[in-house]
Amino acid sequence: MNPSSSSTPDRWFQVGSSAAPDAFAAGAQAARQAQADRVASLVLVFCEAELDVRRVMDGVCSVTADDTMVAGGTTMGQVAPPMSGVDGIDGADAAVVAVALGGAGFQVTAAVSHAASERRREAGHEAAAALDAVDLPHRTLLLFSDGLTREQHEIVRGAYGHVGASVPIIGGCTADNMLYHATYQFIGTGAGVEVLRDAVVGIGLGSSGPMGFGIAHGWTKLGDAMVVTSSAGGQVYLLDDEPAAEVYLRRIASGRTLQEAKQLREQDPMAFVELLFNNPLGLSRRSGEDLRVVHDIDFEHGSIECLADVPQGALAWAMTTDPDALIEAAASSCDAAVDALDGLDPLGFLVFDCGARKARLGPDGARAEQEAFGKPAGGKPFGGFYTYGEIGRVQGARGMHQLTVVTLALS
Repeated sequence: MNPSSSSTPDRWFQVGSSAAPDAFAAGAQAARQAQADRVASLVLVFCEAELDVRRVMDGVCSVTADDTMVAGGTTMGQVAPPMSGVDGIDGADAAVVAVALGGAGFQVTAAVSHAASERRREAGHEAAAALDAVDLPHRTLLLFSDGLTREQHEIVRGAYGHVGASVPIIGGCTADNMLYHATYQFIGTGAGVEVLRDAVVGIGLGSSGPMGFGIAHGWTKLGDAMVVTSSAGGQVYLLDDEPAAEVYLRRIASGRTLQEAKQLREQDPMAFVELLFNNPLGLSRRSGEDLRVVHDIDFEHGSIECLADVPQGALAWAMTTDPDALIEAAASSCDAAVDALDGLDPLGFLVFDCGARKARLGPDGARAEQEAFGKPAGGKPFGGFYTYGEIGRVQGARGMHQLTVVTLALS
């Protein structure tokens, strides 16, 4: 299993992955590949939630220098290049992915905030303090938050309030493969890593070289716009002054009555989840549509529940897509990140992709999507994870996404 690596005179970036069945061995193998006997400034670790995550982190620490920063979290799957030398297994099958970077041209600091669900905006503000000590010319704030913390947009707003408009904020919400039981965040060093819940981990990343950002989703509008006439947070009560669930179900491609949808949830819960995941809402934004996964329907009150805020008064559409469009969006996100480097060659990529996209694509589609990441990357390493929500704020205070691919290119 050969690692994917790239470097400049003062910076290097490398990705390692492992499908080893033992959690300790998988963590050690992925981290060892990513560092390749070098001392990293940062090792990001993304792993399946079903693993013994503390053993994974013990394995990572066993091959990592005491003063190397370690961060990351659990996922709905990993994003990585194919694993060479293992028949029938590629990056999409990895149980653990490690992304390492180092060299004098990178600067890394960290901060963590606890009990985020009780104080979302304050937690984002505290985690963003990681960037305070970064003084290299190009700066980005990486955020990893618990995917089961609701109203994640408040965390991003809190971070934005600390770093201001000039600093991009990139990251993802940790996941647990649609179990919705517990997701974990990691923060520490090679000397020891904390495994946390309900936390926000901030990584201040500075570089002597430019960074580029790409955001794409691959969904298109279905039918006419609807007005969100009553909502609170992610709960939508009325669309066009009618019960939101009734309007939504009429509009989606596989339109059903409220009673038919209720029967589907009772008889086949997974088919009900697929129905919702395949039919998100799109909110009007100046740069296009901002997507919202419909997570559930309140059949008693006729409302729909989204995993991020749906502002009252917003214009919204039912959205549709197909696997080819989703895969194309993966390449488009990488292309946009490369274009933002103004002609410089990328060193490597961090990728934050939506777990609902993975569910929509299925195993073969997810592999095709990861191949699509590799094309604009031009053989350069890329690593990341499938999330419960993508963080990508480059302009403006908003920055919480769903069903979207957010890419950071390092040069």
